[in-house]
Amino acid sequence: MNNVELGKLGEDRAAAHLETGGYIILDRNYRFLKAEVDIVAATDREIVFVEVKTRRSRTFGEPEDSVDDAKKKQLFKVAEAWLHERRMEGSPVRFDVISIMNPGEKKEQVRHIEGAFWYL
Repeated sequence: MNNVELGKLGEDRAAAHLETGGYIILDRNYRFLKAEVDIVAATDREIVFVEVKTRRSRTFGEPEDSVDDAKKKQLFKVAEAWLHERRMEGSPVRFDVISIMNPGEKKEQVRHIEGAFWYL
């Protein structure tokens, strides 16, 4: 499995995890300019922008460790664009990270970090 396939599988597993938890998936792989958010979901209280990080090993640390300040800034811009397009500016929002190790395997681990970061 190549990295693109691994990422897609991770995003599918993350979406399933969210739906099982009662979230409604509003959008997937929404792009604005060169940036992208993996999943846009909703709870009964807020819009949740989700970055999914999928790995096969912890050689380079935990998957969520790769969400650096530059990635966060990109996510904020994408979130603003998504909200603007839908005339939902001012809606309560949250930024989550879903970390997935070994998707689709018996030793799969899914960690959902709610409110992983806020606007910088």
